[in-house]
Amino acid sequence: MGATLRALRALFLFAGFYLLGVLLLVALAGLDHLLYLYAPSGVAAKLYVVSLLLAVPVVRGLFMLRTPKDAGEPGLTVTEADEPELWRTVRELAAQVGTRAPSRITLTGDVNAAVSENARLLGLLPGPRRLYLGVPLVQGLSEAQLRAVLAHELGHYANHDTRLGALTGRGRAQVLRTIRHFEERAAKTAGRERARQEKRNTRAQARGRAAREVDTGGAGITYRTMAKVYTAYARLYFRATLAGARQEEYAADAAAARIAGRDATASALRELPALSAAFGFYMKSYATLGTAARLLPPRGEVFGGFGRMLTARELELVGLRAELPTEPASPYDSHPPIADRVRRIEGLPADERADEGKGAALDLLADPRRTLAALEDAVLSDEVLAFRRTGDWQELLDGAMGARLGSLDSPLHRALAMYTRELPTLPALLKVIEDGQLWKLAQRLPLSDEAAAANGRVFREFVRPVLRTSLSRMALADLQARSLLRWEFSWSEAASVRLPQTAGGTEPDLDAAIDAALADLPDTTPLRTLLTHGRQTT
Repeated sequence: MGATLRALRALFLFAGFYLLGVLLLVALAGLDHLLYLYAPSGVAAKLYVVSLLLAVPVVRGLFMLRTPKDAGEPGLTVTEADEPELWRTVRELAAQVGTRAPSRITLTGDVNAAVSENARLLGLLPGPRRLYLGVPLVQGLSEAQLRAVLAHELGHYANHDTRLGALTGRGRAQVLRTIRHFEERAAKTAGRERARQEKRNTRAQARGRAAREVDTGGAGITYRTMAKVYTAYARLYFRATLAGARQEEYAADAAAARIAGRDATASALRELPALSAAFGFYMKSYATLGTAARLLPPRGEVFGGFGRMLTARELELVGLRAELPTEPASPYDSHPPIADRVRRIEGLPADERADEGKGAALDLLADPRRTLAALEDAVLSDEVLAFRRTGDWQELLDGAMGARLGSLDSPLHRALAMYTRELPTLPALLKVIEDGQLWKLAQRLPLSDEAAAANGRVFREFVRPVLRTSLSRMALADLQARSLLRWEFSWSEAASVRLPQTAGGTEPDLDAAIDAALADLPDTTPLRTLLTHGRQTT
C-alpha cells in the first residue's frame, strides 16, 4: 500500500473516532426524546441526568482531550561536536537510503532504536526529526550490525512512516484517553457506592444489626458500557492499522539489507531478543543490586557493566540467538515476529558483504566511558542519583547482601518470635531444635490446608523444605552479622558465598549442616561450630 492510501486510511480511522462520538451523542439525544414522549416525568428526569453524565466524557473526547505535546524519550542528546563519527555514519546512511537525516540524536538507556518526526498538519508537512539510539544496544552490536539498525530506522523516514504516525498515533491516543476517562469515572462511582454501603453497615452494626455484603456491581455500569463501546472501536482501529505497520517494518528491513548488507541485517535482528533478555537480567541482577541499600555501581558502570557481562556470558547468548520469537510480543504489536523477519532477510541473495564492519559499534562513540557516565545523569532520577556510589562491584555486592540479610524477615523469623517471645536469632532457633520443639514451632508457619491437616512424618515432610530455605537464610544472616562470610562477585555466574574455614582449613558444608539440624534426629553441632569456631578467610 502506497503512502497516499495509507494516509487516507489513517485519516478515515481518525475521523471514525469523532464519528463514533457524534453517533453516541445522537443516540443519547434520541433516547432523551423517547423518554420525554413516553416515560413518566419523574423517571425521565432521573434518566436525563444519566444521559447528561454520559454525554460529558464523549464531548470531552471529541473536543477537549487534546494530544499532549511530544516531549521525547529521556536520554542524552548529543551534537556533532560530541559524537562526530556517529553523526557522520547517520548522515551517510541517510543519503544512501534517500532521506533527510534527523535533526537530533538522543542516546537512551534501553535496548532499542527508534525514530520520530514532529510532522505538522496531521503529517501532511514534514517536521523536526529525532533518532533515539539505546547505548545498551550499541554495546552488544558490531559496527556492521549497528549500521543495519540505523538503516532500518532511517528507512521509516524514507517510507513516510513517521509522518503518517502522527495521524495514526493521535487517533490511538484519543481513543485510549477516552476509554481511560470512562473507566476512571466508573471506578469513582463504584468507590462512592462502596463507601456509602460501608457507612450503612457501620450504622447497622452500631445498632446491633448484621452487616450486609457490599455489592458495587451495578455502580458505574453506564460508564463501563461506554468504555466497552470505545474499546471495541480501539480493537478495530488497532487491527486496521496493524497489517500496515508490519509491512512498514518489512520495508525498513529491506532498506537495511540493501544498504548494510543481508548478513549484517539478519544478524542484527537475531541480536535484538538476545540483548533485550540479557539487559533485563543485567538490570535485575547487577545494576539494581544495591537499590534496597541505596547503593549505586561506580560512576559509568550502571550501563557500562552490561558490556562486561555480555563478554563474560557469550556462550549463553549463543543459545538466545538461536531461539528466535515466532510470535509478536502482543496481538497489537506493530512489529512482526523476529523469526519471520530473519527468515525473509536470510532468503535474499548473497551480496558478498559479510566481511564489512567487524569492529565494535561502541567504537563509533568518541569517548564511551564519558558517554556512559553522562547517560546516567540523563536517565536516572534525582532520587537514584543521590544513592552512594561504591568503589567497585565487589563493594556493591557486599553492601547489598549485608543490607538484604540484615533486614531478613522470613515466616520462620515471625513464627520463632511468637513461639519464644524473644528476638528471632539463629541461636534461639537452635535451642528450640535441641529442646525437641521444632515441629511445634513449624505449626505456626503459614501452611497449606493439606499440610495443616497432616501429622507425624507426613507433616515433617511437608514443612521441611520451607524450614530448610528459611534456616539457610537465617544462618547466612547470622554469619554475615559476625563478619564470617565472604561474597565473591562474578560476571559469568551468580555471586557465591564462602563460609568460614574450620581449624583444619576446610570449608564446611552449610547444606549438610542444615539437613542435620532438620533431621528427624536433629544434630545442631555443625551449625553451632560455624557460629563459635568460624574464622574469616582472606
